[in-house]
Amino acid sequence: MSNQNNALSCKLMKFNKVAKPKITSARNELLDIEDLPSVAAAAAPRYFSPVQTRKQRQVNSLPKPNLPAKKGRQEIVSKTTKIAMGSATIIACDIVPKVELLPECKLEVMSEEVEPHKEFKVEIAAVKTEQHQEIPNANWWQHLENIRLMRSQKPAPVDTLGCHQCADINADAKTQRFHKLVALMLSSQTKDETTFEAMKRLKAQTLTPASMQSMPVGVLENLLHPVSFYKNKAKYLKKTSQILVDKYNEDIPDNIPELLKLPGVGPKMAHICMATAWNQITGIGVDTHVHRIANRLAWLSKSTKEPEQTRIQLETWLPRQLWAEVNHLFVGFGQTVCTPLRPNCSECLNRDICPASALAKKSEPKSKTKLTI
Repeated sequence: MSNQNNALSCKLMKFNKVAKPKITSARNELLDIEDLPSVAAAAAPRYFSPVQTRKQRQVNSLPKPNLPAKKGRQEIVSKTTKIAMGSATIIACDIVPKVELLPECKLEVMSEEVEPHKEFKVEIAAVKTEQHQEIPNANWWQHLENIRLMRSQKPAPVDTLGCHQCADINADAKTQRFHKLVALMLSSQTKDETTFEAMKRLKAQTLTPASMQSMPVGVLENLLHPVSFYKNKAKYLKKTSQILVDKYNEDIPDNIPELLKLPGVGPKMAHICMATAWNQITGIGVDTHVHRIANRLAWLSKSTKEPEQTRIQLETWLPRQLWAEVNHLFVGFGQTVCTPLRPNCSECLNRDICPASALAKKSEPKSKTKLTI
């Protein structure tokens, strides 16, 4: 077999097809498979393992090229960092990315100790709020706005002849407060025009608690006439004047409980007196007009028969800042539009949203029809 290989190699060499093989005397000196034909015949059979060619050896002996690193990967340095947060839990991070700082940048390590976290207990004081009932009528605000508009377009007697207009503006503050109280005591079930004229007669006689105390009852009754229940009211004025002289230095009380102790003074008078004389809003002054209109507009959860019942219900839901205004608005509105017997519903802006607007149809006189044959 070796002789055939030698002969083949020699033939190929003649045609310059292959390079001249290197003459090798021993197997251990064999490096390339191309040198195999030149091995002695005795050594050839012992050669079995293949050997790299010269080209393969040249390629494998070259140094490995420096390949660029893959993008998107950062060199990671394994390190443990502990951050102390006072008495808080220590945060451990085992992987910290390697960061190269610019020459002008400096990394400052804060060695200050952080104050431990403190727990604060916030105590919220209980705030007492007024407990309001559900609003009886959802249209109450539209009612109020319409009444304001109607009152601005049509003056009422209460605007110029009301109790707040009965005091002598030239008198001192104490005397003016007494005048307002007397006007309120006379106004019960009496028209404003009648009360205003009676107050003019009283002021002409120097209206003070001392003068009222010394005035004979008969003379006082003549001055009050034609005020409703003028004889009873004359007695109330005499007793009240005596109390003011003895207990209040001719001034009037500045609170509701003491005002209600005066003869002839009721809740409506007391609350209106506090508002007009002392400029303090203590409640809603509910007279016959406020009582009637509040029931007609369904501003109450249930209908009432007494003004004091109406006041209690209104104060449960009506905003306090409206208490003084409601009395003045409703009194004038009741004098001009929402009258007791025949309300002028056709002129009222609330006729479409007023539950009592049907009263106008009932109060209108029925026209008689004549049958002609």
